[in-house]
Amino acid sequence: MKEAEKTRKRHTQQDYNMGFKLAVVSEVEKGQMTYKQAQARYGIQGRSTVLVWLRKHGTLDWSNPNLHHMTSPKSKETPAQTIKRLEKQLSDEKLKNVILNKMIDISDQQYGTSIRKKLLPKQSGSSNKKKK
Repeated sequence: MKEAEKTRKRHTQQDYNMGFKLAVVSEVEKGQMTYKQAQARYGIQGRSTVLVWLRKHGTLDWSNPNLHHMTSPKSKETPAQTIKRLEKQLSDEKLKNVILNKMIDISDQQYGTSIRKKLLPKQSGSSNKKKK
């Protein structure tokens, strides 16, 4: 049998070092593969092993799993569901924007910083013309 035809080696729990776990978690979170694809690709036997790693070492918020599901081509949303999902995402982003702006204001007050860029005033068209 050729080496390319050999099946991948199955791992035991003690074989997984932290670097390997973080690499798998990173690939799944970037959307390069699903957790099931990662299990198959790397020979991870446990059904929930990668999910446990995602919860422990991942950067996504797993307290509300509905926000971070990957849509498969098989599951199609109705237009109403799409609108509802997008409205929820917009609402979340607006709230995040308010929080970040408040944090910048507090930082400016407490530490005397000026984090926001100061916009230059627009020049009026009349100031660009030469006076006769």
